[in-house]
Amino acid sequence: MESAVVDKVLDFLTFNRVKFHNLSLRGRVVMSQLPLSATMLVLFIGTIIFHAPLLAEPLFRLSLLTGVVLLLACFAIPWDRLPYPSFLIIPLLDFIPIGLMREGAGDVLTGIGMLAVFPVIWLAASGQFPRLSVLVGAVATLLMVWIPVFASGDPVNLAALTGPILIPFMMLAIGITVHVMTASMMEQQRVVESKDAELRGLLEASGRRERLLKTVVDTVDVGVLAIDENGNDVLMNRRQHQIHRIGVPNGLADAAEADLVLFTDGGSLPLPAEARPAVRAIRGETFSDFLIWIGQPPQQRVLSTSAQSMSDSTGRREGSVLAFNDVTDLVSALNAKDDFLSNVSHELRTPLTSIHGYAELLTMTDDLPPNVIAGLDVIRRNSDQLLKIVNDLLNTATGYAELQPARADLARLIHQAVAAAEPRAAVAKIQILINTPAKLDVECDPGRIRQVLDNLLSNAIKYSSSGATVKVHGSAQNGTVRCQVVDNGMGMNAADSKDVFARFFRSSAARKSAIPGLGLGLALSKDIIERHGGTLTCTSTLGEGSAFTFTLPANS
Repeated sequence: MESAVVDKVLDFLTFNRVKFHNLSLRGRVVMSQLPLSATMLVLFIGTIIFHAPLLAEPLFRLSLLTGVVLLLACFAIPWDRLPYPSFLIIPLLDFIPIGLMREGAGDVLTGIGMLAVFPVIWLAASGQFPRLSVLVGAVATLLMVWIPVFASGDPVNLAALTGPILIPFMMLAIGITVHVMTASMMEQQRVVESKDAELRGLLEASGRRERLLKTVVDTVDVGVLAIDENGNDVLMNRRQHQIHRIGVPNGLADAAEADLVLFTDGGSLPLPAEARPAVRAIRGETFSDFLIWIGQPPQQRVLSTSAQSMSDSTGRREGSVLAFNDVTDLVSALNAKDDFLSNVSHELRTPLTSIHGYAELLTMTDDLPPNVIAGLDVIRRNSDQLLKIVNDLLNTATGYAELQPARADLARLIHQAVAAAEPRAAVAKIQILINTPAKLDVECDPGRIRQVLDNLLSNAIKYSSSGATVKVHGSAQNGTVRCQVVDNGMGMNAADSKDVFARFFRSSAARKSAIPGLGLGLALSKDIIERHGGTLTCTSTLGEGSAFTFTLPANS
């Protein structure tokens, strides 16, 4: 309590800079005049107590009256309506009461002339006409001590003029010192004000960006969660709050992220703690399209989660941002589509198998007319084509069974696939050439690789014109085996080549040529190769042909 009182007293006595500049112009003028007025008041009281006869001196009384008039003028004059430097008339007039008091006090009160330090400081510290103000203060002090010398009627000599000269020189030194200090302080003040304005601008810009970011993240229909390196929430948008509530266990109003109800594997198995998106993000993992199921049925939702780690300028990890996208409707639609394809495929495969079987049995009958045999061949070929399409649809809907890898010879598989494709190639008048070593050992599922080879050869024959050539190359290098099927058929443009492995995709040239197909064979082939740890690529030029190349690790 006492410290606070002392601080207030010091602030008042020293005219605290911040408070001073918060005053009006009139208030600043009054506060600048008060030190001199207060000193003169102290001298007046001291005179009453110790030198009462001095009050009878006319010049002394006039000095006190002049000082009171100047103080009242500081209060009364509307300085803010006058030209700004006009208030400097007060410190200039202050030399009058100081000079009168100095003459009136005579030898009774010595050092009265030092009161000139108050107007000198005021002039030098005003910041107005800096050099001129210092000079004017010194000249005014000199006039204050010399005018009585000339007005006394005594002979003016060098001794009379140099006797009081110390006071003007002291005031000049004080004025210069105050001017230098004031200029330095004002420069520092300008720097501080400039930095303050810059900081306020940065804070305002930062606040504006923060408001913009909050508005953006609250607008998007994706849950956004930002966490620091320790897993503490930094930002959670409106959508993420909604998603969070879905995962709160029954009977609780809220729960920590570690207690949210999360599932995997179609929403049936609890998600292990180490696989939770936030836990993975805290470990610094970056991932995308990781599916989780949140909440209990019937409110359960499917989320596609992604995470991206954040680092500062030195590379130190600062946290992560996670995104939670509700894909429940998409997953439901995909499941419905797969169920539909599976059901339709099952329903179609049974009658097609019967048609194909009975057509084969009928062709074994002796003495059939040629036209009947031709018709049965048409039925068998088309049922084969339909059965292949149905099998592709079924595989697409249900996925493949686990691979059954074994040691195999890719060269032998290539020869088998070419042998199986030869009848179709012969009908289309297409020649198939094989270039492969005698043996290409590889660890693979032979049945699945044969399926890939059959698809690639079937497409090469299907999209080549009569008289064309299909080439099959096999090789081994650096622990991998490689197979390439090249045709000189219709080919594809760059855009179609990029999407050729998408399910149900068919190139524009294939659609225009009315060549039958669903666009599933290549998608299935790519899936088989990639599940073996290999790659399947395509290079094609429209009108010149295509080359499909797959590689497999020799030892899976």
